Order: sequence, then C-alpha cells, then structure tokens
Amino acid sequence: MEKEQLIAEIERLKEERNAIIMAHNYQLPEVQDIADFLGDSLELARKAVKVDADVIVFAGVDFMAETAKILNPEKTVLLPTRRATCAMANMLKVEHILKAKEQYPDAPVVLYVNSSAETKAYADVTVTSANAAKIVAKLDSDVVIFGPDRNLGSYVARVTGKKVIPVPPDGHCYVHRKFTVQDVERARKLYPNARLMVHPECEPEVQEMADIIVSTGGMIRHAPEWNEWVVFTEREMVYRLQRLYPEIKFHPAREDAVCVGMKAITLSHIYESLRDMKYRVEVPEVIAQKARKAIEKMLEMS
Repeated sequence: MEKEQLIAEIERLKEERNAIIMAHNYQLPEVQDIADFLGDSLELARKAVKVDADVIVFAGVDFMAETAKILNPEKTVLLPTRRATCAMANMLKVEHILKAKEQYPDAPVVLYVNSSAETKAYADVTVTSANAAKIVAKLDSDVVIFGPDRNLGSYVARVTGKKVIPVPPDGHCYVHRKFTVQDVERARKLYPNARLMVHPECEPEVQEMADIIVSTGGMIRHAPEWNEWVVFTEREMVYRLQRLYPEIKFHPAREDAVCVGMKAITLSHIYESLRDMKYRVEVPEVIAQKARKAIEKMLEMS
C-alpha cells in the first residue's frame, strides 16, 4: 500500500474505532506526522488520563503502552508491534528491588517510568527524566532506591544531595551510553555557535560538559532560548524540534543514536494494529492496582 493510501486508511479506521494515536518524540518522522499527540513519557502519561477515545494506539515502547493501560483500565490500548520494547526497562527485575529493600528497608523505591508494570508495582512513586530530581527532593528520606537508569540516578543524587541506591547496579540506555566526551568536543568544534542540550540518561562526564541537562520535553521548552543546538539524545528528537522551530538550527550529536525499539513501529504496523485491533496490552489487575498508585503519586507530585 502506498504511503498516502496507508494514511487515509489509518484516518478512516481511527474514526471507525474512535481511536487516538499517541507517539513518543523518538518515533519515525512518518509516525510523528500522523500522531494526535506527541510527547515525552511524562506528557504522554498525563495525556493518557484525559484521552476521550475508546482505543489508544501507542506508538512508543511497551512500558509506555502499559502505563497508558494502567491509567485507562476501561480503554483498549494497542501496541502496534511486539518488537517495540525497551532494553533498559527489561534490565530491572523484581528481585533487584527486593534485595535493595533488605539492605535499606526505610528507603522509598523510586522507579523511572522506563520500567515494567511488574516492577512498578513495588514502587512508592514513579518518575520521568523531566521530574525525577523534583520528586526525589520532595521525599522525606535522605536515601532512595532508584532504578533502572544509573545515569539518571546519579544526576538526581547530584541535584538533590541524597544518597541514591541504583537498581540494578548498571541499568542504562544503550542509545544514551553511546555519547562520549569526544562527541562533545567534536560538536564544539563543528558548531562553535551552538549550545549543547544533553539528556540525563547520558554519562555523567558528558552531562558535566553540557550547557543544559534536560528531558526531551525540557528540550522543547528550552529550545527558543538560543538559535542553534546540538542534541544529545535519540536522533529523531531533532526532527521533532525542527518541526516545532523551523527558524532554529538543530544538529544530532550522533547519527547512529537510534533506539531500535522505538523505530520498530512503522505506518504499516499502525494500520494493521487498527485493522486487526492488535496487539492488546493487558496488565493483571493486582499489578495494575499497585502500579497505578505509584504513577498517580508522580502525576500528583509533579
């Protein structure tokens, strides 16, 4: 099917099913273009609560679709392909949390939303890269158990002055781990007028050399402050920023900064997902109930 025909069919099926397409900032340009709502994890979680539709097609990775289902138990949530998964979220297991709780029984469990529903059920509160430091600062404890991203955890520790116990010890995003000090030095030489916006999942030494450390939502908010940026996160964020601010220059820090899970979703997958109502995201109620409390606490605190 031709691209124009695919888009027309998606629009027809959306109307027929009373469906909405939610997409993350790292999705392919063609997917971003047909989304009803685009955003980072926090924006998508907030939007999921307010969606007036029977069906949510989630163009993101599996943990995001699970979060949408947890917040909308009565709605049908579809993940267009089962290959859309997050390697970092899969690194955190329930046993990592239980082991840390044995050592630090009074420490609250703070989980990045980039985690499975099963592990979220053990969290006191979830966070995103946009609100992690703010929420941890508000918690009445000097020690927190934090997972799965170690770099975001070290950023939170630096900003709040609290002791962060990482679970697992080396949880990371393989895309953000690609960025090096050499990439920063190269960017400064290639684009001497540009400022550097760096995601807090990047290595601490890369963060230290940045002009600003922000989530993807923060990148969108801060972009108008300058006329040229080098973007240290998943490559497709540059497409999103360029569409929003055509008068500003944006450069990807690395062309190979690609999330395979995010890029697994194509227009064809979205069409087939709406046509066949697949793949339905289900979260067992006992897990959903506990995880919902942690997610709702995050929305309340941020």
